[in-house]
Amino acid sequence: MAKSDFKFFFPFRVRYAETDAQGIVFNAHYLTYFDTAIYEYFRQLPFDFVEYVRQTGHDFHTVHVSLDFIGSARFDQEIEVHVKTEKYGRSSLGFAIEIYRKAEDDPLVRGQVVWVNADQTENKSAPLPPELVEKLKNFETG
Repeated sequence: MAKSDFKFFFPFRVRYAETDAQGIVFNAHYLTYFDTAIYEYFRQLPFDFVEYVRQTGHDFHTVHVSLDFIGSARFDQEIEVHVKTEKYGRSSLGFAIEIYRKAEDDPLVRGQVVWVNADQTENKSAPLPPELVEKLKNFETG
């Protein structure tokens, strides 16, 4: 995917605590970047997770994550985490995520995250809220 295919990104500056002895971001921190950027993406829609959980008793569970490491982010670099919803299921959402150094066009990391909407009481999947699907589609196509 090209950087221009994404309508949303969230910026970060790599902190010292996120790096290993070589000054490179430790691989597990990329998942934190992914997670934070997805929540900021939903804030942009806007979609209030806290209120959604409170009103419905449903929440999203991460059921799949994949990452391809192409390059490395290093201490104090500015990076951008780009997010796009690319798949909608009955109860699931699939996100494409790419991480770039600020002002560069080649990704450092490419990934996918799949969430399933779940009823927290029954611990079963539940249909996506139609208003969320509409907001996502409008955001991605509008």
